[in-house]
Amino acid sequence: MVVANPEFDLKQMVLYGNSFGPREIEQMVSEISRDLKKFDELKETVTEFRAKNGEDLSPAAHVKLGVCLFYLGCYTESHQELKRGDGGALTQFYLAKIYAVKREYDQALATYDVAQKAGYSADICALGRAEVYRSQNRLDQSLAELDRLSGAIEQTAEYLYQRGATVAATGTSPKEAVALFERALAADRNHPGALFSLALENERRGNDNEALDLYKRAVVHFPTNVGTLINLGILYEDMEMYEQAMICYQRVLDSYPNNYKAMLFLKDARASSEMVYDEEINRKHERDRQILSLPVSDFELSVRSRNCLKTMGINTLGDLCCHSEQDLLTSKNFGETSLVEIKEMLTLKGLRLGQYATDKPAVEQPEVEVISEEEQSVLIRPVADLQLSVRARKCMNRLNIQTIGELVRRTSDELLECKNFGVTSLKEIREKLVAFNIKLRGE
Repeated sequence: MVVANPEFDLKQMVLYGNSFGPREIEQMVSEISRDLKKFDELKETVTEFRAKNGEDLSPAAHVKLGVCLFYLGCYTESHQELKRGDGGALTQFYLAKIYAVKREYDQALATYDVAQKAGYSADICALGRAEVYRSQNRLDQSLAELDRLSGAIEQTAEYLYQRGATVAATGTSPKEAVALFERALAADRNHPGALFSLALENERRGNDNEALDLYKRAVVHFPTNVGTLINLGILYEDMEMYEQAMICYQRVLDSYPNNYKAMLFLKDARASSEMVYDEEINRKHERDRQILSLPVSDFELSVRSRNCLKTMGINTLGDLCCHSEQDLLTSKNFGETSLVEIKEMLTLKGLRLGQYATDKPAVEQPEVEVISEEEQSVLIRPVADLQLSVRARKCMNRLNIQTIGELVRRTSDELLECKNFGVTSLKEIREKLVAFNIKLRGE
């Protein structure tokens, strides 16, 4: 692992440096991960690099630009630049990585082979192939690729992470997978893959604080994993840190403009952020309701005023605010002195006579639930049988919904009132219920 060098001049290396290989790239990645200002500097430098050279780029310059764009998360542009490169080992290696990102797995495997034959590290190419095999769910081949490696590579963070990720994918030994991830972090405490994997394991076990710390450490490395950004965004939403959540989802969209999940989560986070204001209004309304429910007998009023209010059936401040000055003055023995006394009392509570004179209590109509006999057999099943996502599952816990029957008694509006439950989660639940031929109440 290359240690960050405070004297490293990123701009000088990109614009004017003649040497640009794995070591220089590792130094660049270390710098932009150590200091996010360096990431912004890389963006500016790439723009300047293009302006300085225009279309007159050498094959080597295309490769340098393509690698920089890769770490900026601009995969389409990176691919275009690398294809104009010199076709050497470095070019082929990063083309293979881009094919893997684009899920063109067969092309990625073939290109790793080409990179290795061109002289790129055989061990590093083997780790790349192991990752691609795992992405294809060809776990035996992934393990076989790792088993063929020996020597110093087995003690590196990348090797330990790749083996841990493959063991985790088999589902046969979770403890072994966690141990491998921990060993990877012991070798490199900032390895993004190991940080993400341990964060995921902690989140599955309900250790949200530990998961949050690990995700935050993982996202400062580039290019950032989409899953890391999405999961961190969800945790931020759980903590009502909506601005930070939106930044996570936007970072995904910066690299993957058509990522449907990020688009929906960003929309949910923005809506939740706006709901914070609405919740404050609701809290104010609740305080107002508590004030309006106060009995008038709690206040120091003259005997005449008390008797008049009692005669008129006015028991609370809310009742009083439903009457106008004229209503009170028409009452027997209620004069201007009592009126002034009443108005002063209401002013102290921020109220006034006639404030709710036109308000009429809403008449609630009972809703009738009709559930067919065919649905009864599934209503007692636990909601866990729906296999919901982490976000939706947490919302079920907040609402204390234990069974499918309890879930379908809720309306979509009731579910949407739950913190962090947005249109994405609602769509997911509707789709899950379709499999049982049932719907939410009112649908």
